[in-house]
Amino acid sequence: MHIRIGFAYTSNCLKKPAFFIELAHTSPLLEPGRFTFSGIDGIIYENPQKEVNEVRKKALKITYFLAALALCVTGLCACAPKSETASFFAMNTLMDITVYGADIQAAYDAQSIVNSLDRELSATSESSAVYAANTGEAARFTENGAELLSRAFDLCKETGGALDITVRPVMEAWGFTTDEYRVPGESELAELVKKVDFSAAAESFDGALLTLPEGMKIDLGAVAKGYAADRAVESLRAAGVEHAVLNLGGNVALVGANTKGEPWKVGVKDPFGKSSYVAVLSVADCNVVTSGGYERYFEENGMTYWHIIDPETGMPARTGLAAVTIVGESGVECDAFSTALFVMGEEKGLEFWRQIGGFEALFIRDDGTIVITEGLQGSFESSSDWEVAHREG
Repeated sequence: MHIRIGFAYTSNCLKKPAFFIELAHTSPLLEPGRFTFSGIDGIIYENPQKEVNEVRKKALKITYFLAALALCVTGLCACAPKSETASFFAMNTLMDITVYGADIQAAYDAQSIVNSLDRELSATSESSAVYAANTGEAARFTENGAELLSRAFDLCKETGGALDITVRPVMEAWGFTTDEYRVPGESELAELVKKVDFSAAAESFDGALLTLPEGMKIDLGAVAKGYAADRAVESLRAAGVEHAVLNLGGNVALVGANTKGEPWKVGVKDPFGKSSYVAVLSVADCNVVTSGGYERYFEENGMTYWHIIDPETGMPARTGLAAVTIVGESGVECDAFSTALFVMGEEKGLEFWRQIGGFEALFIRDDGTIVITEGLQGSFESSSDWEVAHREG
């Protein structure tokens, strides 16, 4: 039996696609049942014409949607600029840089910048500057690495220590750096938090060389992807790219609007896992970064412990929030603030937003309700209960 299945298009882009199935003779060599050919799984039926008719009925209902999706997402549609994607692994996560109407080399050049920062900022690579600093050496950073480190210290101060890049020894004690999870004792944590002090680390940095106090370690995980996004976007713009989407392990950076001149649609992940997304943001030319306890956690004796640590207590931050999303122009700030505001909690986080400005926030509470800052009105959609926080609180 020979079956050919596909789409035929009777006119231009997305106009009246026609689903067709061509059925040829039945071969005695093909018995009814499942088969695999060239990596494709299929089923041979005893009454193929009947099955074809059923498939045709169902397919006609979804043809228009599938045709639009297949053509536009893969860039085959003549109505939209071609897209090119560089996919790679860096900073312990999968990343994608997609450019529209531009050469793939622009994406590769941006990827090279991210990879370079990863090599320098990794806390686990023995050849990185961060690893050298954490093992007691005087570590020299590149211009980009030094800029990030300096900015990270400023952000720690700006957030009142809710973000603290010297929290790594506590993270290690919990096993979040090795996936060998455990609950540290109170006395152990009490000793470890004594070494959490970004201001002391900042004093040991001269703008290029970092020599940490004994027993202190840094981890730039809360700012590195955001900074990488900023540098990658800078590279794309310099190459003349006008439309791009960068997904750096959940940190989303957007260059311009989409190819139709409309805002991109960015989904906010459901931290409770009940659905894919709890909200959709219509935004352009900005960064969207989310931090939540659902990203990395373990359970022990009925308790859930996540990786976002309160630097003051050494315990996972519990402030009534399941996730925080930050929208803003600066990737490194969005990255830092998503962590810091999760630690602060809703009340302090909103007060910080009112004082600092320059970004918008979305808080998902433990009960599933949502609070958005006023700048997101008009670009926010959700089926969950939500309310708006205003600057004049």
